[in-house]
Amino acid sequence: MFRRLSRWAIVALAIAGLSGCGSGRPAASTSAGGAKEVTVFAAASLTATFTQLGRSFEAAHPGTTVTFNFGSSATLAQQIIQGAPADVFAAASPATMKTVTDASQASSPVTFARNKLEIAVPEDNPARVDELRDLTGAAVKVALCAEQVPCGAAAVKALDAAGLKVTPVTLEQDVKATLTKVELGEVDAALVYRTDVIASAGKVTGIAFPEADQAINDYPIATLSKAPAGDLARRFVDLVTSRQGRDVLTRAGFGAP
Repeated sequence: MFRRLSRWAIVALAIAGLSGCGSGRPAASTSAGGAKEVTVFAAASLTATFTQLGRSFEAAHPGTTVTFNFGSSATLAQQIIQGAPADVFAAASPATMKTVTDASQASSPVTFARNKLEIAVPEDNPARVDELRDLTGAAVKVALCAEQVPCGAAAVKALDAAGLKVTPVTLEQDVKATLTKVELGEVDAALVYRTDVIASAGKVTGIAFPEADQAINDYPIATLSKAPAGDLARRFVDLVTSRQGRDVLTRAGFGAP
């Protein structure tokens, strides 16, 4: 059954991977008992869809385990560049994928989905937010993703397109953390992906705004150059880019590339 890696597990795996190179032994592509394993690093906004696809992949490949590391695309890219062993990288923007391809850690990424922002507010919408301009109010507490991560870069583009300046009370390192601030009632609003609003299952309300169309994020995926399980990695990418994968992504609110 698929697993998720903690931040400390990633560090341990990176150290283990480097130690394996030093000993002259290739990195293992199988887990205990001989079960095959494929490790996928994916943007936090892909958590629900890739979890579902991971189950489908395991069902189609008996004895295979899909291990996920979900988080900020920028952070994941740095982990890959620094040697964390992984097979597949799915990013929330071409810019973060480019840091990996520029480091010769991946080649020929394929865009498999698109996403755009919405304003997320608590169900009762205490600040009475109706449009993007409302986020500029001095009394409105807003959460944004940090600018160096894809959801934050998209927020900057959208606000620039609207000619607005928003002063957030918090900058989060990925979109899930940003959404959580709204779910817990710690902020009045946040700019997150439409798919995350849908995945919240009614915990927040999403408000569409026209400037989001000028800040759409393309999602690329690639098999990593040093993938310990290269064949499984290619098969997982094939699943994501297949009709089955696209159907799962479309139901979650992603757009077609």
